[in-house]
Amino acid sequence: MKKLKLRQSLLLLLTAVIWGVAFVAQSAGMEYVGPFTFNAVRSVIGGIVLIPCIFILRKINTAEETGKPDRQNSDVNYSDEATGDNSGIKDANKSRSLLLTGGVICGIILCVASTLQQVGIKYTTVGKAGFVTALYIIIVPILSIFLHKKAGFKVWLGVVIAVIGFYLLCISENLVLEVGDLLVLLCAFGFSLHIMAVDYFAPKVDGVKMSCIQFFVCGLLCSVLMFLFESPDTGLILAAWKPILYAGVLSCGVAYTLQIIGQRGMNPTIASLIMSLESVISALAGWVILNQRLSLKEMCGCALVFAAIIIAQLPQKKGA
Repeated sequence: MKKLKLRQSLLLLLTAVIWGVAFVAQSAGMEYVGPFTFNAVRSVIGGIVLIPCIFILRKINTAEETGKPDRQNSDVNYSDEATGDNSGIKDANKSRSLLLTGGVICGIILCVASTLQQVGIKYTTVGKAGFVTALYIIIVPILSIFLHKKAGFKVWLGVVIAVIGFYLLCISENLVLEVGDLLVLLCAFGFSLHIMAVDYFAPKVDGVKMSCIQFFVCGLLCSVLMFLFESPDTGLILAAWKPILYAGVLSCGVAYTLQIIGQRGMNPTIASLIMSLESVISALAGWVILNQRLSLKEMCGCALVFAAIIIAQLPQKKGA
C-alpha cells in the first residue's frame, strides 16, 4: 500500500513538473505564433493524444473490475428488448448527451481561460504567471459560495494572504497592475469556472472522454479566432514545433492522464498540494531556462501566494 501511494505521489509530482514547465513552452511559442494559433494547434494535438489514452485507461479499468461478467448485462438487455423496455437505450442516450454537453461547455470555458493566459504570458514573466494562475485553488471555494457551499475560516485566511502576496508580486511601485498580470488573473477566474464545470460533469460521465471533447472544442474555437484575428503561417507553426508539441502532448495529453491515474485512491487534499507545486516549478523553469529572475519583492509575493494555496487546502474541522 505504501509503495502504491509513493508511486501515485510521484505521478502527481511529475504532473506538476510538466504543467510548470509548460509555462516556459507557452512563452517560447509566442515568439513564433499568435496566442490563438498556439492554442488551436496545441488543443487539437491534446485531443488527438487523449484518444489512445481513452482505450488504455479502459483496459486498466477492465483489468481492475471485479464485478459480474458482461454476459449478465447482455441478458438484461435482451430481456429489456423482449418486454419493450427502452430504459437502457434512453439512459445511454442521456449519458452521451451529458458527455457532449459537458465537453462543449468545458471546451468553451477552456478556450477563454487559456487564451487569457496565453496572451498574459506575453506581457509577464513565467514565474509570476504560474503563481497568479494557481490562485484558482483559492478562487474556486469563494465562487462556490454562490452554489451555497460554505467556505471555512482557512479559505478566508488564505484569501487575505493571497491578496497581500498578489500585491507584492504584481503591483508596481507606481501602484499599477500590469496588463499581463491582469490577464493572467482573469485567466485564474476562468480556470476556476472550468474546475467547477468539470466538478459538475466529471462524476456523471467519463472524465477522459469529456476532456478529449473539450480539447477539440477549444481547438475549433481557437481556430476560428485564429483565422479572424491572426495570419497563421505553416512555416512559423513548424518553427514552433517544440513548444507546441510539449504543450499539446505532454501538458494536455500525458499530464492529464497521469493526474487521473495518480489521484486514484489518493487523499484529494494531498493530491492538490502536490499538484500546486506547479507554481513553484514554473518560477524555477523560467529562471533556469529563460533566465527570468524575480525581484526580492516578487519572491516574497510568490512565497505568500504559495502559503495561501497550502492554507486554503488544509482539511477543515467538522462543523467549521
